[in-house]
Amino acid sequence: MKTDTLCRPASEAGNTVLRKSGTMAFLLMLILFTSCEKMIEVDLPNNQMDTSLVFSDVQTANAALAGLYAGLWDASPVSADNSGLMLGYYTDDLQYFALNNPTLMDLFLNQQIDNNTAVLSYWTAAYQKIYTANAIMEGVSRSAGLQAKDRDRITGEALLIRSLLYYYLEEVYGSIPYVTTTDYKVNQSLGKIPQAQVLQKLEEDVAEASMLLTDTYSNSERIFVNRKVAELLLAKIHCLQHQWAGAELLLKNIVQSPLYTFQNDLTKVFDKSGQHILWQLKPKNPNDPAKEAMQYYFTGTPAGPALSLDLVAAFTAGDLRKSQWMAAVTVGPNTWYRANKYKNRTGNTTEYSVVMRLEEVYLLLAEVLAQQDKVGEAVPYVNKTRQRAGLAALPLTIGKAQLLDEILKENRREFFTEMGHRFLDLKRMNRLDLLATIKPNWKTYHALWPLPQKELLLNPNLKPQNPGY
Repeated sequence: MKTDTLCRPASEAGNTVLRKSGTMAFLLMLILFTSCEKMIEVDLPNNQMDTSLVFSDVQTANAALAGLYAGLWDASPVSADNSGLMLGYYTDDLQYFALNNPTLMDLFLNQQIDNNTAVLSYWTAAYQKIYTANAIMEGVSRSAGLQAKDRDRITGEALLIRSLLYYYLEEVYGSIPYVTTTDYKVNQSLGKIPQAQVLQKLEEDVAEASMLLTDTYSNSERIFVNRKVAELLLAKIHCLQHQWAGAELLLKNIVQSPLYTFQNDLTKVFDKSGQHILWQLKPKNPNDPAKEAMQYYFTGTPAGPALSLDLVAAFTAGDLRKSQWMAAVTVGPNTWYRANKYKNRTGNTTEYSVVMRLEEVYLLLAEVLAQQDKVGEAVPYVNKTRQRAGLAALPLTIGKAQLLDEILKENRREFFTEMGHRFLDLKRMNRLDLLATIKPNWKTYHALWPLPQKELLLNPNLKPQNPGY
């Protein structure tokens, strides 16, 4: 990996935590900068600070971890302006109206090529945070000042976050390099590994993270991951491997947990205090809105994202999500729709960016049950979100194929503009080519983005390029 890709997160994380944690963050910034210097020079000057100092006690180690979470909110595949937006354009959930930005327009038109800067930025943002996660795990492993429980928790969180980033990278790019160290001599020439091997490594890493973590949240606002977040990610990986029984056990374990309660009030789904939330990202500053509240907002002719007409048509008039989570904007004879899930744009005290919620567990559990021909057991899990939205319950006698179709539709209605759900759901269910009926430029090879041209030039071991590009 190139050094500028891997070094930028150090200062980003340090600057974020510096504002929040004073002296501890100052140490973090210095140490992670030193870590980047190690990628540039083999021999360090004698006055370089020992990286183990950042992890000499739990306070400084927690500050390093806080920097990683802040980086996820700033720029990563789970940041609102990356997966939710880019993959929304790429599939059929969003229209794009900013004619002066060919980078995103090419994604919307499915005409991306390997020098598209959005294709590069998605890759770079993920690998920056992967570098930071690796630096944290290495620092913790060398620390003599941390108690075992703190070492396990911090390592487990960093490992799980790294795994989530690799999950998105594998789904978007396919075969990728699996970086597990901060050693530039290894990273600068690392080749990619096949998708099946990536998934195998992810399965092992997420299982390890699950063992290191506990169900208990380290913050009542659920802004840090726990074991149940690991179990949901592991269930998703099992689904990609068609290991339906293993996924079922994990998902049922989450559903049965006393930590979570289904949110029956549609108007409170994005309230940060909900007991249906597995994990959410806190805005950078107090009273800042969730990114989604601003990202999709417009009051006149759209100059960026608007919900696609195809998405709007997927909702019946009786679906309460259409009235609660969408807003119509009319200018003259034209009407557009914007996402309206997050509503607090000033003085926000009630909304964070939800990454994982219980509704996803229900619908994924319904899917894995249906895949095992347990249709009667699967239907009630689909009906939970349907009936909350005012739709009629599906009958227990529905056929397997029809139920899987309904699950895909329900995922779209429930999770539009959230974390790239539409792309991930279509791909997992082998339905991406449905986009060809809506988007005229869609081709089968668009299931993967091209590897960024800049990365291929810096590291020829990443070749060959993905097919079609």
